[in-house]
Amino acid sequence: MLHDRRIGQLLALVLLLVFAHGAVGQSLKPGPQILTFFSDVDDTEQPYGLYLPEKFNPKKKYPLVIMLHGAGSNHRLALRRVFGKSNLPDETDVEASRYFPAWKNLDYIVAAPHARGTMGYQSIAEKDVYDMLADLKQRFPIDEDRVYLTGLSMGGGGTLWLGLSRPDIWAALAPVCPAPPEGTAELAPNALNFPVHFFHGDADPVVAPAGVREWVQRLQELSAKVEYTEYPGVGHNSWENAYKDEAVFSWFSQFRRNRFPERVRFATSRYKYNAAYWVRIDELTPGILATIDAKFIAPNRLEVTTSGLGAVTLTLAGHPKFSAKRPVEVTIDGKNISATVTDALALSKSGGTWQTEKRVLTEQMKRPGSEGPIAEAIAGRHIYVYGTADNPTPEEWQARRAQADHAANWSVDRGPFLRRVMAFPRVLSDKEVRPSDLASAHLILFGTKETNSIIAKFSELLPLHLDAAAVDYGLLYIFPRGEHYVLINSGLPWWTVAERSGPPTRRSFRALFGPPGMLMDLQDYVLFKDAIDNVIVEGRFESNWRMPEADAEKMQQTGVINL
Repeated sequence: MLHDRRIGQLLALVLLLVFAHGAVGQSLKPGPQILTFFSDVDDTEQPYGLYLPEKFNPKKKYPLVIMLHGAGSNHRLALRRVFGKSNLPDETDVEASRYFPAWKNLDYIVAAPHARGTMGYQSIAEKDVYDMLADLKQRFPIDEDRVYLTGLSMGGGGTLWLGLSRPDIWAALAPVCPAPPEGTAELAPNALNFPVHFFHGDADPVVAPAGVREWVQRLQELSAKVEYTEYPGVGHNSWENAYKDEAVFSWFSQFRRNRFPERVRFATSRYKYNAAYWVRIDELTPGILATIDAKFIAPNRLEVTTSGLGAVTLTLAGHPKFSAKRPVEVTIDGKNISATVTDALALSKSGGTWQTEKRVLTEQMKRPGSEGPIAEAIAGRHIYVYGTADNPTPEEWQARRAQADHAANWSVDRGPFLRRVMAFPRVLSDKEVRPSDLASAHLILFGTKETNSIIAKFSELLPLHLDAAAVDYGLLYIFPRGEHYVLINSGLPWWTVAERSGPPTRRSFRALFGPPGMLMDLQDYVLFKDAIDNVIVEGRFESNWRMPEADAEKMQQTGVINL
């Protein structure tokens, strides 16, 4: 027995040493390297550049800098750029991407997402940034009060978009020659509680210096903490100056996130971005800007002004100016309210008057995760589904499959600079859709209830149907299905344009080309004839997902829509 026990102890010791050696062998080396995270958008591994400091200590919390690359670039180059390492003389980006040069050790973790290539930092790319951030927090000890965001050109614009749409994540922003997406400027009030340092060249031929100066002036007028460095005679490559000698890290090191600022000023037009710090907007009209300015004027006393919203929650627990031992006094839009609060105070407007009542949005109403617009159907996991319910001929089957393939082709070759967007959603026939697909993905459905069995499955739920004989019309609309969306495209595909007209002139420029890119500026629905250039009616569903009467009447007048 003693002999057997000793053998067992010896085996346990050997196994312990083996596993310990394996754990050490699997630890990451310091310096620059590439990691991946699994993306549920298209079941792919997505890469990001990572820098770990020398003598990395897993028991110590580290500040994190996220660096966003510009158009035509990638995560490997971005990691070099933020450490001030530009290409060598006559070295191409392709050549520079193949290796990491030596650089000064810094006590930071630094990460640069690939974010699918050149598509801006909204939609899938935006999700990738936050998925990468979640992966980093799971792997490494991140100090969440010292998370910083920077980027150049397209990445500078992404810095403004990500930083202002979710301001309570970041401790400071450093946009370099930024080209922000449309809709970012209205979020400028959200920069109240972190510093922003702009860098730009006064001879930039790509991003006009005047636009950046306007940003600086606007933030100054809003009493935000803003700095601006402009380089005389420097063109679009101002990042070479901004990131020289790792200077941006020294600037970042001055700042920590304030989790409980005395004042929160927040603007948004989406439930997707409905909270900042201790304020959450509980009711708004998607597509219309809602604003709130909430501040402590004394312990347990607040002043709040709002516009464009119907309900709000103030989560006060943990704030140094809040005590649950006595009532909270709130003046909101001139209305005085006194309430006993343990952790959060819910306020809602009824008949134009504010009261202490939580607003509950039903499943039939627009709400977080169910608000549109059309582009939200392709901003996460989604599948393109063509119909076979009417037993099409082999030729028709191939045509329908080709249509869905074309819609799902994010990876269009856009030339040697922009290259391809690396997103690969699936294409299925209606007969191939599995219960797991229905439970996990948004569905992009082509055809009508007569030709696509998935459309037929949800036909009682859906508000619009196009007459199958209306071959010269196209109908496109988004509609909620539980926690996911369906995007219905009946008749002509949405990328049908007038001959030789090119993309619709009503759309703003975006880096994302092809059918996915054409969805980015649409609202909740559009009916067109002959081509998307010829819109009959387009707009947003109301808060109860019903169509406004005027638009419904226009659709009915065509004689091809069943409401």
